[in-house]
Amino acid sequence: MTGYNKKPEIKIEGFIQQGWEPVLEVVEAALGSKGTLIVECYTGVNAAELTAQLKKMPHALFIDTVSLFKTEAVIRELTQPFVTDDILFGQMTALTMDDYFDPEKLIAARKKIAAQEGRVIVFGCGADVVTKGGLTIYADMPRWELQLRMRKMEGSGLGVDDREEYISVRYKRGLFNDWKILDHHKQTLYNRVDYWLDTTVQMLPRMIDKATFFAGMEKAVSGPFRVVPFFDPAPWGGQWMKAVCDLDRSVVNYGWCFDCVPEENSLLFNVWGVPFETPAINLVLLKSQELLGAAILKEFGKEFPIRFDFLDTMEGGNLSLQVHPTKAFAKKEFGIDYTQEESYYLMDAKDDAYVYLGLKTGIDKEQMLGELETAQEGNGYLFDADKYVNRIPAKKHDHFCIPPGTIHCSGKNSMVLEISATPFIYTFKLWDWNRLGLDGRPRPVNINRGKEVINWQRDTAVTNSELVNRFTVITSGEGWMEERTGLHETQFIETRRYTFTKEVVHETNGTLNVLNLVDGEAIVVESEAGEFDPFVVHYAETFIVPARVKKYSIKPHGNSVGKECKTIKAFVKPGFFNR
Repeated sequence: MTGYNKKPEIKIEGFIQQGWEPVLEVVEAALGSKGTLIVECYTGVNAAELTAQLKKMPHALFIDTVSLFKTEAVIRELTQPFVTDDILFGQMTALTMDDYFDPEKLIAARKKIAAQEGRVIVFGCGADVVTKGGLTIYADMPRWELQLRMRKMEGSGLGVDDREEYISVRYKRGLFNDWKILDHHKQTLYNRVDYWLDTTVQMLPRMIDKATFFAGMEKAVSGPFRVVPFFDPAPWGGQWMKAVCDLDRSVVNYGWCFDCVPEENSLLFNVWGVPFETPAINLVLLKSQELLGAAILKEFGKEFPIRFDFLDTMEGGNLSLQVHPTKAFAKKEFGIDYTQEESYYLMDAKDDAYVYLGLKTGIDKEQMLGELETAQEGNGYLFDADKYVNRIPAKKHDHFCIPPGTIHCSGKNSMVLEISATPFIYTFKLWDWNRLGLDGRPRPVNINRGKEVINWQRDTAVTNSELVNRFTVITSGEGWMEERTGLHETQFIETRRYTFTKEVVHETNGTLNVLNLVDGEAIVVESEAGEFDPFVVHYAETFIVPARVKKYSIKPHGNSVGKECKTIKAFVKPGFFNR
C-alpha cells in the first residue's frame, strides 16, 4: 500500500450545514413566512427525497417543473436528432432548457405564482426558468455518482423516464443532450444561487452558502489541487490498483481509474471538517480563464482539454483493439471540435507486457477488414491480431504515442497512465477478443466507422520511428533532467518527463499543467512567493496546476528525500495556438 489519497480535499472556511433538519431550518429562516423558494437541480438527484423534505416546510403552492414540461413523446422527438438510434454515439445538442417547457403550462404556472400571497416552492430542473427573484438553491450531482445511480436504475433523463433503458443508451442521452443543456443553464445561475446542496450521500445532505462556494472555487485555482478519483471494473481489468490505491480486495478487478477527468470527477471541499462534494465541471465553467489560461479558453472554450486515467491489465487481459476518429471525422459525425488524441505511459509492467500499435508493413487492407468482419459475426472465428498489428514489448517508463487513426491497445500485465484529450466515448472497437462485457452482453464493435479513420500508412517502420519512446533531453541541471516524451507532431498535447533528486522549477507560461508522480514515494509542490500552501503528492497521484499559478517548484518529500523521483507533465503545445 502507498500513500495514494482516494479522497483529496480542499480545505476552506465558511458556512456549512449537514442533515435535513438543520438545512431546512436555515432555508426557513432565510425565506421567511412568504416568498418564493427556487430549487434547481441536476439529473440524478433523488427527486423523491428532495420533494418529501421540501414539502415539510409550510407552503401555499408547490410546483415540480416536470409537470410543466412538454410531453415525454414530444421531448423524445425533440432530442432524437442528438440522441440518435446509434447504441453509443450521438450529436451534440442544440437544445436549451427553455425548449423543454410547454409554453401554455408555463404561462399558467406563472399566473398561479403571481396570485399567491403565501410561500411558493418551485422544484426541479429549470426551476429558474419558471420564476426568478426568489431564494435559490442548487441541488447538484457529479456525473460519476449520477452514472452509479443509472446502473441501479435510479433517476431519469431530462424530461424522460429512461430507467428501463440500457445503460449505454442512458449515458449517451446524458452526454450528448441532458448534461450539455444543464451545464449551459447552470452557467446562467452561478451568481444567483444562494445555497448549494450536496446530496451524493442519501438522506445526509450538506449545504453551503454562496460565499463558501465561491471561496472553494477561488482556493482551487490558486494552487495545485486534485479531483476525487473514481475506480471501475472492466472486462480486461487487473489487480495493480487494488494494492497501490488501497481498493476493495473483494471486487473482481479494477480496470479504470479516472484520476483527472473534471467533467466527471468531483471536487471535495472540507469545511470545518465536514466534506462537501461538488462537480469539478463547476470549476471549469466558473473559473475558466484562471484554470485553463486565456489561450486554451480561446481555442477550446470552457472545456478541460487534458485527461489522465489509468488502465490496469495486471493479471488481466488485453484491451479491445481499437482506433480513434480523426478530427475531421469527429466534427462531421458528432459535432465536436477535437478528438481523442492519446498516449500510453507505462507506470508498471511485467516481463511479458506488450502493446499493439500500428499496422504491420505490407498487410492486405481488404483481407484484414474481411477477417475483422468475419470475427464479429461469431461462429467461433477469432481474429489474428498478430498477423496485422505490431505487437511491441513494453516495460516500465516506456511511452507510446497514439495519434488519431492509429490501431492500438494495451496488452495484459501492464499498468498504463493514459494521457489524452478529453472527448469521452469516441473509441471505435475493432476486435474485443471474443469476450463479453461485465453485464454479460457483447460490447459494441464499430468496424464500419473504424475502417473510415484507420491510417493505413502507419506501418511498422513509421510506428517504430514516430510512436515509440521518442525521448529527447531538453535541459538539465544539478540533480534533475527534463525530457520531451512526445507526443506526435500532429497532437496538440506536449508531455515532459522530469527525473530529479533535487528541486525542479516549473513555469506554467499562463496555461494549464497536469502532472502525475510516476516514480518515487512522495513529492512536495511549493510556491517561492508563498502564493499557496505546500502541496504533497504521493506515488501515482495526478494533480492539476492552474494557469493562474505562474511558477512552482517540485522536490522529493518525506521518505523520497535524497532519492530519485519522476513526474510526467502534460500541457497544450504553445505552437498549437499559433498554427
